[in-house]
Amino acid sequence: MSDLAQRFAVAQKEVVELNEAPDVQTKLKLYALYKQATEGDVSGDRPSAIQFVAQAKYDAWSKLAGTSSDTAMQNYVALVEELKANDE
Repeated sequence: MSDLAQRFAVAQKEVVELNEAPDVQTKLKLYALYKQATEGDVSGDRPSAIQFVAQAKYDAWSKLAGTSSDTAMQNYVALVEELKANDE
């Protein structure tokens, strides 16, 4: 496992241990970065408007199309570090 992959794995554990849960927009960003890092570009049809949570997740992820897995991991780790710093 690369150093980046290890830091990514640690960040995934640390984000659930925060004292305060991130706001909805930050959660969507974390979700999108995670999906881009682990699965690559979004695929499939956009969920319907009545599935507003699924649609928001899809839209957040689709904005990262073309972002490399490593870049998404780096951005995820950086965001978690920022959340940890503000959580103290």
